Amino acid sequence: MTRKNLLINTFLSAALFCSGVTLAQDPVQDIDPNRHPQLAAAQRDVVQANTHISDAQKFDKYDMQGHAEKARALLVQVNQELKLAAMSSNAASQKK
Repeated sequence: MTRKNLLINTFLSAALFCSGVTLAQDPVQDIDPNRHPQLAAAQRDVVQANTHISDAQKFDKYDMQGHAEKARALLVQVNQELKLAAMSSNAASQKK
């Protein structure tokens, strides 16, 4: 297996593993802002949006017909994709 295929398989495996675990997790900031300032800023915004939605759920006593929770789940997916983008960039820069 080539190194490229190994990296791709590793990323896909990580993504699949994370998708099963993420339902109970909130987005986190884990992208290095010194290496990827734009991705880190986007991730910070995702975490902040998740916090605002969670606060709205508490204020409205969770009466949002599941839409807020679905939005939060989508934010978790966005967070994962941002992390994978940073990891892909890191892997590509190591090849050079």
